[in-house]
This record gives sequence, structure tokens and C-alpha cells, in this order.
Amino acid sequence: MRSVDRRRVSSPLVFAVLGGLSAFGPLCMDMYLPGLPELSDDLSTPAWAAQATISVCLAGLAAGQIVAGPISDARGRRGPLLAGVGLFTLSSLLCAVAPNIVILLVLRLVQGLAGAAGIAIARAIVRDRHDDPTHAAREFAILTVISGVAPILAPSLGGAILEVGDWRAIFVVLAGLGLVLWLGTWRGIPETLPPAERHGGGLAQTGHAIATLVRDRRFVGLSLACGLSFAAMAVYIAGSPFVLEDLHGLSPTVFAIVFGVNASGLIAASWIGRLLVARVGAPALLGGGQAMQVAGGALVLAAVVAGLGLAPLLAGLFLVVSATGVLVPNATALAMADHPDMAGSASGLLGLAAFGLGALLAPVAGVAGESALPMAIAIFAAATGGAIALRGLR
Repeated sequence: MRSVDRRRVSSPLVFAVLGGLSAFGPLCMDMYLPGLPELSDDLSTPAWAAQATISVCLAGLAAGQIVAGPISDARGRRGPLLAGVGLFTLSSLLCAVAPNIVILLVLRLVQGLAGAAGIAIARAIVRDRHDDPTHAAREFAILTVISGVAPILAPSLGGAILEVGDWRAIFVVLAGLGLVLWLGTWRGIPETLPPAERHGGGLAQTGHAIATLVRDRRFVGLSLACGLSFAAMAVYIAGSPFVLEDLHGLSPTVFAIVFGVNASGLIAASWIGRLLVARVGAPALLGGGQAMQVAGGALVLAAVVAGLGLAPLLAGLFLVVSATGVLVPNATALAMADHPDMAGSASGLLGLAAFGLGALLAPVAGVAGESALPMAIAIFAAATGGAIALRGLR
């Protein structure tokens, strides 16, 4: 361990704050979904413009990580993290009072860029704390549980807020959450990158770090495996409400139960992986998670193409979601293990891959209208693509 107080770095508050930072993506994306129709009416803007507020935030979450990560390599983790979380809090509050759609779009982009700092630097802090990828994988498993369950719970939280307020109240709540995380960061997160281990910063140094990572075939393979697993999850979140409710006739209550069961699978898989990683190793768990997700994607595709019915489809989706809980933390730990001197940059590239691939594949779920086939193809393609990239590039 570096010259860092281990007692402070290992406190429960640290885990709570890092978990909250990792959930910035679903919190500022999915909690906001139930308020889109009301926003469109209130700002007298077409539906496509209201939906664009999601796209620009997602773009900020993807691009911001490749900026925040290298900055934290040069300036340390704590200062950039406090600045990012502070800007997220302020931009969320300003979103709540945005007078028109143009200003809201700009503020949502800023909100995404700021939230990205929390996501990227949280991963870098875990890497700083553990040189052993086995230990890092155990902590990444906890973050995966939080970031995986958050998109499932966030829409329900947003709907509950709309029962007592309007769409602007959702941003007030996001600002409140941001403030809590800022205080938690200020109080509980120590500096984990000593000055002696920082680089000089600047565009040249950042470009050199990114070029080094991109030339590392092992890092690229692990990043694609992690990113495509995240993308499969994004396709599931985007497409399953339509497929299960409209095509298979599930009621909203039953659909919520299915989502809950799948979330439980992700939690269980992450926790089991956390317990087993010291015994079997992160590479073995990564291979097992990859095989599980490919099998789940194949079952989803077979159920749709062959018309096998609801039960095989649900079983396949359960495998796909559960596999994420094993695959992502171990792929992340292994990808960052070889680059302790540029952990922020590595974290930024991992985030760019995950959110970028998720943004590209999630809309595919609805391109064919009343058909589940696009969702099934996209999930299977993401799972098998990750497996191919991992095997070929490593």
C-alpha cells in the first residue's frame, strides 16, 4: 500500500461513497425517465427534444470519463473528485430551474460530464488501494452490485418523486444526492495517489497514456469484454419493458417482479464471485462469467427465433444479467492491474467503452417495431463479441 492511511481508506464510509459515485450514470439517466412526458409539456417542446436530454447526458457520461481519469492521474484523486461531484450537484440544481429546452440540454451535458468524474475516479481509487487484482476484483464486485441494481430501482424512485412533485423535483433530489456524496467524499475519501506517483499532466502526457493503453492488446480485450457486457445490460433495460409487457402480456407488477429477480441474480453472482475470487482467481471467474453471458444470449435468441415461449426467454435474460455481476468486476480489475501509473486513464477508457457501446446498442432494441428480434440479436452479439474480443486480443 502506498503512503495512505489504510484505516481511513478501508472504512465503511468509503465503500458507501464509492458505490454512490459508481451509480451516477443510472441515477441521472433512469430516475429521470418517468418525468419525460411532463417535461415535454411543461417546456412546450417535442418528444424528440425531451428524449435528447437523455442522449446528451449519456454523451457527457461517456466523454467525461476520458477527461476526468487522466486529470486525476496528474492532480491526484481527491481534488478532481470533489470538483466533479460539486459541479454535478450545481448542474443538477440548475436543471431544476431551466427555463427552456436549450438551456436544459446544455446543463444535462454538463451534468453528465461532471458525473463521469465520479464514476472514473471511483474505479481509479479502488485500483490505487490494491495492487493485487484479486483484492481489487472483490471491491469492484460491490460497485457492480450498486451500479447494476441502480438502473432497475431508479425509475421507481423517479415515479415516487413524481407522486409528490413535478419533473423538476427529480433534479432537486439529484442535487441533494450530489451534496450528500460531496460531503461523504470530503469527509471520508483520502488522497490515494501520492504526489510522487503523479505525472506532469498536459495533453502530451495524456495522449501518451491513452496511446499506451490502446496498444496493449490485453487491456483492449478486457475493456471490450467489460464494455460489451455493460452494453448487453443496457439493451436488456431498454428493450425488456416492451418485449415482456407488450409482446408477452406481463402486467407492470409482474414485470417489476421479473426485474427484481434478475437484479437479485446480479447481486448473488457478484457476491459469490467476491467470495470465490481469492480461491479460483479473477481470470477463471471472468471466463465463467463470459460463458454464462454467451449462453444466456444464445438462449434469448433461440427463444425469440424459434418461438419457444416466455420461460426460456426469461431464463436467458436472467443469465445475461447475472453474468454481468461476475464478468464486469473481474474484467475491470484485470484491465487496470497492469497500469498502476495510469489508473485514471485506464478507468476513463473503460468507462468510455462501456457507456459508448451501451449508447450505440441500446436503441437497437426498438428498431423493428413490434418484434423482440432486435433485442435478442443485440444481446447475443454483445455477449459473443465480448468473448471473441477477449480471446482474440488477449
